[in-house]
Amino acid sequence: MRVSQVSGRLYLGDLDSALNAAVLTSRNVSLIVNASGLPDLPYPAPDGLQVLHIPVQDRPHAQLGQYFDPVTERIQQNQAGSTLVHCTAGRSRSAALVMAYLMRSEGFSLRQAHELVLECRPFIRPNAGFWRQLMKYERELSGQNTVRMVGTAAGVLPEALPDPDGAEYCVNV
Repeated sequence: MRVSQVSGRLYLGDLDSALNAAVLTSRNVSLIVNASGLPDLPYPAPDGLQVLHIPVQDRPHAQLGQYFDPVTERIQQNQAGSTLVHCTAGRSRSAALVMAYLMRSEGFSLRQAHELVLECRPFIRPNAGFWRQLMKYERELSGQNTVRMVGTAAGVLPEALPDPDGAEYCVNV
């Protein structure tokens, strides 16, 4: 069980953490974004806890991108406390939603959002379909892409486009 703080009032975690009253209370969580695909979870009920259910499975063809804007807006509206975004393991769906939030809300590029989330939670690994949706979202927001998909021996994986200042960066270590 591990919860990672992405920014002052934004946390990324797994299902076990989201169901732990001590975790929610110690971080003053007032909004849970449930991207586990499991409805009606038995969350502890601190006063005023709200839950936003995102009914998406961790499959490359799943349409997570349709939730990027609604999740971002709901996180921005949460002034009562902190937000915990979780899926089952805190690796794919929830990480992708947090990266989308950072792009829209904080003006990050996809590469910057990935760097920050990876720094906070080193084992994230959004699936290839979610990467493609994040790339499409980045293009909609900024008119450019900082990541591309490339074929490798391990399958199709994201790769950062060359940085204008020449800095090296690998998306999947």
